[in-house]
Amino acid sequence: MNKLKVMSIFGTRPEAIKMAPVVKELENREEIESIVTVTAQHREMLDQVLDLFNIRVDYDLDIMKAGQILSDITTGILKGLEEILIKERPDLVLVHGDTTTSFVAALVSFYQQIPIAHIEAGLRSYDRYSPYPEEINRHLIGVLANFHFAPTYKAKENLLRENVSEDNIYISGNTVIDSLFNVIEDNYIFDNNQLNKIDFTNKKVILLTTHRRENLAGGIRNIFGAVQELILDNPEVEFIFPVHLNPKVRELATDILGGLERVHLIEPLSYKEFANLMAKVYLIMTDSGGIQEEAPSLGKPVLVLRDTTERPEAIEAGTVKLIGTGKDEIIYVANSLIENEQEYSQMSNAINPYGDGVASRRIVEMILYYFGYRQDKLEEFIGEEERILEMNP
Repeated sequence: MNKLKVMSIFGTRPEAIKMAPVVKELENREEIESIVTVTAQHREMLDQVLDLFNIRVDYDLDIMKAGQILSDITTGILKGLEEILIKERPDLVLVHGDTTTSFVAALVSFYQQIPIAHIEAGLRSYDRYSPYPEEINRHLIGVLANFHFAPTYKAKENLLRENVSEDNIYISGNTVIDSLFNVIEDNYIFDNNQLNKIDFTNKKVILLTTHRRENLAGGIRNIFGAVQELILDNPEVEFIFPVHLNPKVRELATDILGGLERVHLIEPLSYKEFANLMAKVYLIMTDSGGIQEEAPSLGKPVLVLRDTTERPEAIEAGTVKLIGTGKDEIIYVANSLIENEQEYSQMSNAINPYGDGVASRRIVEMILYYFGYRQDKLEEFIGEEERILEMNP
């Protein structure tokens, strides 16, 4: 048989982190010709991940520009990607998650009648504007995709309700856990020496991240206001906030949190540094999606600063709480974890439902199965929810 030509397309740092182990697995298979195309929807942050995982890029659209909006990203990818797909004619295009890069890549692939596989398929909040535009991107990719690699049983259920054929859905686990396990180191020394000076043992250090579009309208002010009060009320608490590159986020962070004692505003970290920082802190407050999946593997409770989440599994497992962006609620829930050791222990010891570190191998094996290079279908990832169902049918 001829080699199977697989093109992986991604453009942001979160996509790159989750696609990296898949790309490396593709590269190791003699039956596969792996091609990597990046849009550089994020430039600097994307390049950090490419360097970390030593990923060779075959095509780079380099679309990022100052002040770009969604329509700029969409048209830039549309114009640049079609020519590449016509030239290469891959047997399969891989896209990940919910970015504009992933949606447009799936759309252009469909125009060229090239099969599409969607990694991290089936996540839903069922609120079209939260997260925005990611929720609609997920739905649209789900309509366009031929194969759906769902990270969890619940994600598979979402796809089945949308009339996706069960034959084309496979529960793989989440590839972010594969990447995470590859970069965590005992006794890690940070490149940012400011972090090496923080007493993670005797202080209750809270990691904060916030950047989502839907929070910029007012939620982020509430979040920063809650940080102010938590610092004043808890002398044992310190905050670390790697400030997102979005100018609006940086301006508000400087205005509200700048100069506060025990609040460390730092530049964005490389993925390896950030992952090892997560491993050291006491608690994480975030509006990120991926952190909801990563932190439970490290035994870190997560407070999600959003009104909705497309990742309910960790909430049900007990390691994540969805608390919104109301100032009083943030303060109340954070204080309960700072003060109540039993409640903290329950969250930090909850079981992560998202993966076991071999999702990428499952995905590549199933690609080979779908295209006739493997005869036997690989067993799906079994998370905690599925184990409970098996025990209590």
